Amino acid sequence: MDGAVDDARALVAHWFPEARAAWLGGSVVLGSATPGSDLDVTVLLPGPPAPYRDARHFRDWPVELFVHTETSLGHYVRRDVAGGRPTMVRLLGRSVVLLDSDGSGAQWQRTAARLLAAGPPRLTGDDLDTMRYAVTDLLDDVTHAHDAHERLVCAVLLADEAAHLLLHGSAHWWGRGKWVARELADFDERENTSWRERHEKALVTAAAGDVSLLLAFADDVLARHGGPLFEGFRLSGTDPAAPPAPGST
Repeated sequence: MDGAVDDARALVAHWFPEARAAWLGGSVVLGSATPGSDLDVTVLLPGPPAPYRDARHFRDWPVELFVHTETSLGHYVRRDVAGGRPTMVRLLGRSVVLLDSDGSGAQWQRTAARLLAAGPPRLTGDDLDTMRYAVTDLLDDVTHAHDAHERLVCAVLLADEAAHLLLHGSAHWWGRGKWVARELADFDERENTSWRERHEKALVTAAAGDVSLLLAFADDVLARHGGPLFEGFRLSGTDPAAPPAPGST
């Protein structure tokens, strides 16, 4: 950890001498680093060329850079909260401040930590219906698949989307990849449940050809959030060639 922080500070000083603030987040800070882990460094610049994302190497580290202005950082933090997936919020909220020339480093860290602890807004309305419909549709695909490969591909998607609905539908952060398992574990700790264990067993048995545990997992998630949805699901689309509605600008 100490070596990672020292190297991260050195790369900020070398590549971003004009930076207002910088933070080290990710696995080396969270305590889940592996031999393949990189340095996730967020940098706040006064203006252009930010915002951008960049991947480089520094010393022996692969480095993921998230370079922002004040306004772009606010945009991505708000987008995280609205979408329920705290990528930037976590990089700031659970971080080591590497540089803070004007107080913005500590301020953004506090703001993000507060948002991270509060969790996202609960899915409602069309957003909830869309997730229910997606899980219902995938559940049907898995149930009725003829081909083993098709069933497995759909099963993986169903496990992911059902976990998304479970978490975000319960006003809990969700994630992709390894963060599915981590967010399910956090949710279980909060709710005193065993969804992570069920999710893992469902994936393992589905890979072996038995999708029964996965179907039960998805059914139970749907039951928590209004049940399956197919008949009556409707979303309005957009036609760019259509004339504007009366009174619109």
